[in-house]
Order: sequence, then C-alpha cells, then structure tokens
Amino acid sequence: MLGALAVPVLSATAAYAAPTAGAVTLASSSSCRSLPPLPYRVHAKAVTIRSKATTKSTAVGVLYKSHKFTVHKSSGNWRYITDKTTGVKGWVSGTYVYRDVRMCLS
Repeated sequence: MLGALAVPVLSATAAYAAPTAGAVTLASSSSCRSLPPLPYRVHAKAVTIRSKATTKSTAVGVLYKSHKFTVHKSSGNWRYITDKTTGVKGWVSGTYVYRDVRMCLS
C-alpha cells in the first residue's frame, strides 16, 4: 500500500512559497511561464564523474553537493556536465543530478 503525500496549504495571497527540503518551488500561474528553468542540483553527498555514460567507464572526478555545474546534454539517464569548481567534464547519473521542480498554481 502506498503512503499518503502531504502537501502544504498556501494562503490565497501568497505568490511564492519557500522551497521545501530540496525539490518543489511553487509560483503563481501568471508569473510561472516567464521564469527561467530551475538549476540542476546534486541530490547526494557526491557523484562520480565518468568518461562515458556508463558505470563501467573510467572515473574522472567527483561532483560534490556544493559544487556548481553546467549540464550540456543528456543521454538516457546520464547528463554531460562541467564542474565549475574543478573544470572537469564528464558524465554523471541523472539519478543523483536533476533539476528541482517548480509547480505553477492557477
């Protein structure tokens, strides 16, 4: 049996709600479409950066939760990134690196 999902209740006058523990940002419908996409984040303590989009490829670095990075392209569940802290480029699993979600309220 699946557990229940708790959703915070917002007042009718609130245009934005503070982000929850890492995943969802709420915005009013009228302003939501004009906002840029949310950035990618590391949702683990660290993720191995690999030379190819497979767990069997050579590790070329580590992407830590605090590091800023750019996602250049995707292949399946893998993201090709550049770690802005170290300059290392490579592939990381999309299981641990993904965009936060913004919900538009009507």
